[in-house]
Amino acid sequence: MRCPFCGSAETQVKDSRPVEDGAAVRRRRQCGGCGARFTTFERVQLRELVVIKKDGRRVPFDRDKLARSLRIATRKRGISEERIERMVSSIIRRLEASGESEIPAAQIGELAMESLARLDEVAYVRFASVYRDFATARDFEEFIRRLPDGEGSQRDAGHDT
Repeated sequence: MRCPFCGSAETQVKDSRPVEDGAAVRRRRQCGGCGARFTTFERVQLRELVVIKKDGRRVPFDRDKLARSLRIATRKRGISEERIERMVSSIIRRLEASGESEIPAAQIGELAMESLARLDEVAYVRFASVYRDFATARDFEEFIRRLPDGEGSQRDAGHDT
């Protein structure tokens, strides 16, 4: 493993521990060249996933892009980084378990929305607003009205509209 600071190939593992319910290993490393410390993660990858975009382009799956999207949706919602990482790992496991190596972007978005819906309603709506490309306040209103368990209709119960 090369040092991200000086590029030296002389790095030592100082500590290793399982994370994400044993689905990954977190390693603390120290560079023999500059002395800097950094963290790496090691995960099992069953197959190379390719994302098929809406316009037909095929791009390599980017775990960090999925995690970034979920972090944005959950910002200031009190959801731990560990919980987000577990959610990302779970989505990836489901994609790999499908047996397909080419995955439509829409399928990834739907899996992310399912996970967020179970985790946090506000994060779910935030993600949906970008994923489904809400353009107006009415788009939000219609989406919220259709939330499971009649939550949207309960919100409207006390309002004369």
